Amino acid sequence: MFTPPQKPWQKAADWAKRRIWVQKLNNPLGIALLLLLTLPLSWVLSKFDLKISALLFGGLVGLPLIFLCLIHSVTALGMMLFTAVLVVFGAKFTGAPIGTLLDLLILVSATGILLRQIRERDFSFLKTPLSYMVMVWLYYNVLQVLNPGAESKMAWLYTVRSVAIQQIVFFIGAYAFKDNLKGLLFLLKFILAICFLGAIYGLKQQYLGFSAAEEAWIYADPKRFELYYQWNMMRIPSYCYDPTTFGILMACFAMMCVALFIGPTKPFQKILLGLGFITAMWVMGYTGTRTAFVLVPVGAVFYAAMTLNRKVFIAALFFGLLGTAFVLKSSSSGVVYRIQSAFKPKEDDSMNLRLANQKKIQPYIQSHPMGGGLGSCGVWGERFNPDSELSHFPHDSSFVRMGVELGWIGLFLYTLLHYFVLRTGLYYFVRCQDPMIKTIYAGISTWCFMLAVACYAQEAILQLPMNVIYNIFLGILVSLKRFDPTYSQT
Repeated sequence: MFTPPQKPWQKAADWAKRRIWVQKLNNPLGIALLLLLTLPLSWVLSKFDLKISALLFGGLVGLPLIFLCLIHSVTALGMMLFTAVLVVFGAKFTGAPIGTLLDLLILVSATGILLRQIRERDFSFLKTPLSYMVMVWLYYNVLQVLNPGAESKMAWLYTVRSVAIQQIVFFIGAYAFKDNLKGLLFLLKFILAICFLGAIYGLKQQYLGFSAAEEAWIYADPKRFELYYQWNMMRIPSYCYDPTTFGILMACFAMMCVALFIGPTKPFQKILLGLGFITAMWVMGYTGTRTAFVLVPVGAVFYAAMTLNRKVFIAALFFGLLGTAFVLKSSSSGVVYRIQSAFKPKEDDSMNLRLANQKKIQPYIQSHPMGGGLGSCGVWGERFNPDSELSHFPHDSSFVRMGVELGWIGLFLYTLLHYFVLRTGLYYFVRCQDPMIKTIYAGISTWCFMLAVACYAQEAILQLPMNVIYNIFLGILVSLKRFDPTYSQT
């Protein structure tokens, strides 16, 4: 059959249709159009005031990303991780309420999931014991707004974000990973990359110094300066808000590197993981965080007991002997002395003071089943209830804070939540057979166990970016088993 030749305008129309609608501008034409579009856009932005131009530019970049977070949960989780780091790092340079950006991402992503459930009707990602426990925890924290013993509703509003609302990230992760192993592994690598870059930046702060803006921020508050400058050394926070959070993050990251290194990873990956472990342990010493120094051997013992690996036991014993010799060694170095003091709690005035405070607050916790209300302690307590005795109580520990603010009922639920997290990791570790999946379960379970231990001495989980990382890991714990064909519930 004879086909008449196309006219030039028809050829041009077919060429454009192919590149725009079929290839969706994923070609040189799309790149050229974007580059051309930047020229008039740059000219328009240059005509406005700097703040207005920055706001417009943020909108042009942010709105497409927000839409992407609405329809793609893995991208939303990646944005949350990036934002969690940006919030705590940016707080040192600006007073703008950038923390609300993380809340916005959580809201948008959760809304997207609810809208998709109208069509999918698949709530299997919620049907796990850990999910039910998290729901109970969320409900109790929201119910605290009716606590008759609470003195401020505003303190509850500001605190519930970090204690409960950000835990919605767990449900977003459970949904995003239920049939997306590639996305799960991407976010795991992204978390490791964030931790490694944080370690590198921490070493930069130690050897090249803080930036002028960081120094100004530290010196602006006398209490903050006392926290940073101890034992004739400046403690290193990297991108975290305080050195304590960064030290705990590095301890967990180091043990995760060990778990993945021992697992069936490729030689090049083992080199990167070994480098990550060395860097994390190196910079952890400069954080001056005694809790972190204790967490490493605690995590090593837990991992060895979990995997029952003979080589791991031998390595743990060897490094345990080296660590004992290191603790007994005398030194005039502030870094070394700080590490040694972590393993001598009876000689630690700070630990003795914390134990005395815990003993002092026990009668209050026992007589107030729902506590004094979220936000009654710490920063928000001092801001909204400055005349309250609780606002000046140095709670330090997450468990103590939960007991004071949420009562012994909340303390019980918080302890139960940690139990369900560890039970989930151990349960699926035993029942999965795929070597890589077992390795990831072992690494994340060790991370979560170390944080549970850290919560006794510090507020280890409530701080960013640890909060977001922790809840993404919980989403991985309940989802990873789906990708093991040999998984058995018996």
